[in-house]
Amino acid sequence: GEMGVEGIQGVDGKQGGKGERGSKGEKGDLGPAGLMGPSGPKGVAGSKGGRGVPGKKGSRGAKGARGDTAKLLRSAFSAGLSKPFPPPNVPIRFDKVLYNDQEDYNPSTGKFNCSVPGAYVFAYHLTVRGRPARVSLVARSRKMAKARETLYGQEIDQASFLTILKLSAGDQVWLEVARDWNGVYVSAEDDSVFTGFLLYPD
Repeated sequence: GEMGVEGIQGVDGKQGGKGERGSKGEKGDLGPAGLMGPSGPKGVAGSKGGRGVPGKKGSRGAKGARGDTAKLLRSAFSAGLSKPFPPPNVPIRFDKVLYNDQEDYNPSTGKFNCSVPGAYVFAYHLTVRGRPARVSLVARSRKMAKARETLYGQEIDQASFLTILKLSAGDQVWLEVARDWNGVYVSAEDDSVFTGFLLYPD
């Protein structure tokens, strides 16, 4: 016979049982980046790397402060004679001071007094006239060097000498002439000069 009229909708049926696992699907798209995780523990130090190439020369630094300068030890004198024919066998008093800033030379006695131990240069340039001159350089009361100039009449000549002596503090040095050999002369045109200075201190 003819198809009947559609009946009324029935109630939903009960949930069916879990089906079997399907086959693995394709890899999905990359998800958004997650939040940064906490810092991990410090790793073990690596081996020392090779030496790098030298860097460029730096700029010049500022000028440093001035350092302390060591005190310079000085001792020097030069003095001339003011009267001719000094008395013999005593220190010649070169009383016309040319230089004596440290006052180690005493023009009233003619003696140099060593205040700085060391090596000293001593020299003299003497005018000799009319009679012989025998000159001795005395240090520590010993005649360290001797020289003589033989003249007679009105002749005029010069006597010069230079030496180096090692002195200790308190040592004294002077010049003297021998008896009857004291022709050391001075005038307005002629000088006789005794000089000494520290070469280097001990």
